[in-house]
Amino acid sequence: MLVKNQDISLTCERLGAEMEGICRYEGQAVFVAGALPGESFAAKVVQVRPQYAFAKLMKLTAPSMDRRDPFCPAYVQCGGCSCQHMSYAATLSAKRSQVYDCLTRIGGLALSETDVPAIIGADKPTHCRNKTSLPVGGTATHPLLGFFKRRSHDIVDISDCPVSMGTLAPVIAAVKGWMLEAGVEPYNEENHHGLLRHVIVRTVRGGDVLILLVATSASLPEVPKLVQRLQNTVPGFVALHVSENQMNNNVILGKTCKKLYGVDAIFETILGLNFEISPLSFFQVNPAQTERLYQHAIDFAALTSGDTVVDAYAGAGTISLCMAKKCKRVIGLEIVPQAVESARQNASRNGIGNVEFITASVEEKLPELVEQGLRPDVVVLDPPRKGVEPQVIEAILKAAPRRVVYVSCHVPTQARDVALLIAGGYRFVGCQPVDLFCYASGVENVLVLERTLELQ
Repeated sequence: MLVKNQDISLTCERLGAEMEGICRYEGQAVFVAGALPGESFAAKVVQVRPQYAFAKLMKLTAPSMDRRDPFCPAYVQCGGCSCQHMSYAATLSAKRSQVYDCLTRIGGLALSETDVPAIIGADKPTHCRNKTSLPVGGTATHPLLGFFKRRSHDIVDISDCPVSMGTLAPVIAAVKGWMLEAGVEPYNEENHHGLLRHVIVRTVRGGDVLILLVATSASLPEVPKLVQRLQNTVPGFVALHVSENQMNNNVILGKTCKKLYGVDAIFETILGLNFEISPLSFFQVNPAQTERLYQHAIDFAALTSGDTVVDAYAGAGTISLCMAKKCKRVIGLEIVPQAVESARQNASRNGIGNVEFITASVEEKLPELVEQGLRPDVVVLDPPRKGVEPQVIEAILKAAPRRVVYVSCHVPTQARDVALLIAGGYRFVGCQPVDLFCYASGVENVLVLERTLELQ
């Protein structure tokens, strides 16, 4: 039985969902952050649970050929990335294995290795993320902006981030300077005191930068001075907004926001269409990879000119509008009012009139529409990490669309939901993982199911 602080020798067998090394010691699973498959090393046990343990890598005795020096000085502590210590090719291989493991182990699919194709990697895996959320901590006289340490809410103070699109350095410097000058108190998660909770930076490939402050009050001190700092130092700065969030939990955004300066939204082009990105709306984090992901979703849908499509969890309408060019009608369902408004504006801006966006939760509205007689030919699912609710699965099975295209950023819940749909009469046709979260553990997977003949 392992005990805390015990020194042991380990060999890494494979990587887990968070890119941690999975090892075995006398039959017990041991998780070691930073270990790579095939590596042997000395380790120290830091935590022991009944079925597994955690250990810290102390000294490598046989390093992997895939090991690399991290390119970010904050990587060792920062929880924003999880695989800068390996080659980019190795991260892609590990993510593909994650998809295969989830679909076969959780989803129960009888797949061969070749049924999960090689993940589509980014041409440029650095400076590719268009949204960066920085928690704020410290004190009014010593503010901290950065990312949480792994498995904690302690903030790692950073000056820049090499995976964020553009550069964060002048934004961080400007906000810190304003906090010091205006005496802005950072929010404290323990006592729930303080004003500024998060700084969110959204950037598009055209260069425009929108900054959203999340605070416990929409009334901020000396806003003109912050705007002036941002104008003077941040290339492309076009907007500053604030979202009020007084909830005592880990939810980042408030339900509303107010413009403090500049434009209402910024714009990105995806597959030839121009999309509005408002402060609170969801938009995929990697635009170049998003185009590849959505193109596969469109191809998997195999649309005809007479088809009706339901786009569940439609966000700002990106998938809806990209598919509208290929079918008769699209109905987009989205619970966030600001996102629906962006979706409608996006439809108008792109001259697309065969799309209807409804502000409602998918778990309430889709069953209602199906009960009223809606029978879509294709249903597209792009839910949050928790996956889809049971009533959504039930509604899809009742509507019996020809195909279900499922886009997911969390393959374990995707696999769970796919198993339910297959049990209800669908079959797996194919999937395609795409790397949107470069050097982080996440992977996006688009998967298509087809209705079996027995349901026709």
